Amino acid sequence: MALAFTSSTAIHGSISSSSHQHPKVGNIQLLDQPKKSLNFTQRRCAVKPLYAEPKRNESIVPSAATFVAPEVAEKLIEAEDFEKLAKDLENASPLEIMDNALEKFGDDIAIAFSGAEDVALIEYAHLTGRPFRVFSLDTGRLNPETYQLFDAVEKHYGIRIEYMFPDAVEVQALVRTKGLFSFYEDGHQECCRVRKVRPLRRALKGLRAWITGQRKDQSPGTRSEVPVVQVDPSFEGLDGGSGSLVKWNPVANVEGKDIWNFLRAMNVPVNSLHLKGYVSIGCEPCTRPVLPGQHEREGRWWWEDAKAKECGLHKGNIKAESVNGNGNNATQTNDTVADIFDTKGIVTLSRPGVENLLKLEDGREPWLVVLYAPWCQFCQAMEGSYVELAEKLGGSGVKVGKFRADGEQKTFAQQELQLGSFPTILFFPKHASQPIKYPSEKRDVNSLLAFVNALR
Repeated sequence: MALAFTSSTAIHGSISSSSHQHPKVGNIQLLDQPKKSLNFTQRRCAVKPLYAEPKRNESIVPSAATFVAPEVAEKLIEAEDFEKLAKDLENASPLEIMDNALEKFGDDIAIAFSGAEDVALIEYAHLTGRPFRVFSLDTGRLNPETYQLFDAVEKHYGIRIEYMFPDAVEVQALVRTKGLFSFYEDGHQECCRVRKVRPLRRALKGLRAWITGQRKDQSPGTRSEVPVVQVDPSFEGLDGGSGSLVKWNPVANVEGKDIWNFLRAMNVPVNSLHLKGYVSIGCEPCTRPVLPGQHEREGRWWWEDAKAKECGLHKGNIKAESVNGNGNNATQTNDTVADIFDTKGIVTLSRPGVENLLKLEDGREPWLVVLYAPWCQFCQAMEGSYVELAEKLGGSGVKVGKFRADGEQKTFAQQELQLGSFPTILFFPKHASQPIKYPSEKRDVNSLLAFVNALR
């Protein structure tokens, strides 16, 4: 993802709320007006003419836009209780939240745009009638379709995105030392740190607030508690130090399907990869389409466990105190987590039971076993398919089982059961002890049934 900042189209003079109307489809007005008036003369900060020379911090690449967001006259933002503000705005619309953010921070706030469905943020900012900035991180490994979207968005809104790039020396050292695809072998964190996190850190040092497209439904394991506004727990802003940066998440409470309804209604440019099955879009080597029954984040870093599916830009979502040395969430390995695949047709296997399957070279019946963790959103997503599969296999002679392979059992599962990530599905043939690993990411009933029928 590239960090780029853009400035919105110039707006002259005072804009009254009566002249600021939201688009309609037929006779239906799509969005409610923000509660606050959009009359610029009522704002708390004095705004200089748009063509005045803006002050820019050295940490931010100067905008290439013809028009720039107005410079807010120097005035310290009063201390504010953002936890209270988050509660006050919990039921507010994304448009109202966006308007509130732009009003409070003026030219010291920018939208982080990744080239995916977060184009909705730019549309909301545009609808407020206020000037705004946009930035993006160009990692050097984005899909061509993402670059094409950047160009289309700039033309559609009349803006220029301010791009941030990784340090060339750091990228060179990483590639020369570990190769172009080291993340497939030792995890994506190092590459993301060089290509995304450090450029983002440089960009944010020139701001007092930023706006992201995080949603609670994107990643239940890490984003389920994202507030609409918060003091950023991970990065520093212009003034430096803890608490110097505010993070706004206007669509935190919006579901993905509603985001897409909004994008279609407003007829805004979207990434053409979405038409090919991509949902969450990042760098080309680490992004792929998702299949039926898969969660959207399963298209990212699919070779890793679900818990690792954050690149570091929003690492504050992961509570450090809940993570142990194995990378597992400690609270997710105890009995307080509700179990899944809990049905009469699925046998719960203990470790001795699985070890017996590994020893048998001539069993009485074949077994299909899922290695799972009940907290894993990808396991949860396939629960319905697996339960239905067990019902279809009832009376067929194939036993269907489950083995919880997180916590203390994870090392055993990795060494003896080919566990790479959750869920892993194994078929134990009737006349062999060596299990066969289901190779596909398709976890719908028909695909799983075809796998079983081909082997029994």
